[in-house]
Amino acid sequence: MKTAPMKAAPMKAGPVLPSARFAGHARPAAWAWIVVGGLAVGSADLLFAMAWWAQSGTPPVRIVQSIWAWIVGREAAFAGGMASAAAGAVLYYTLMSAIVAIYHLAARDYRALRDRPLLAGALYGAAWFVLLHVVIVPLFSAAPPRRFLPDWNLACLLAHMVLIGIPTAWMARRWYGPAP
Repeated sequence: MKTAPMKAAPMKAGPVLPSARFAGHARPAAWAWIVVGGLAVGSADLLFAMAWWAQSGTPPVRIVQSIWAWIVGREAAFAGGMASAAAGAVLYYTLMSAIVAIYHLAARDYRALRDRPLLAGALYGAAWFVLLHVVIVPLFSAAPPRRFLPDWNLACLLAHMVLIGIPTAWMARRWYGPAP
């Protein structure tokens, strides 16, 4: 006895659930995604800074010591050797993870942050550049202010947009998917 093959009902297109984008794999925990994001954008930005300052003979360790100088001052940070460098790296990666976490949380509720990751990410990176380089570090840093370097500041603005903001927005879009 032959039976007629059954036809499948057409599937309706609907919003893609976040777990579907990690096909074949369990979706990582949000905190892990944020930490990995912080490590990724932090590493990209640190490598940029190290490459920039290497042109003038500044050793890479001095970059992360300079970050620790925000807390203890330049003299103490430079005298602290590798311990200061490690503390600066931990501080910077923590800051980068916080930047990723803030965007991640905001993208959950604001559709535009997922719909236009290039624009939203670039603006987010620019906003963090202003907040860090114009407000927080000059006002609260233990290190005395350095002279304004236009080339360095423009390069930092672009790095924050391209190396921090856009990847952060892309990661949030990847996690949540485009807005339905």
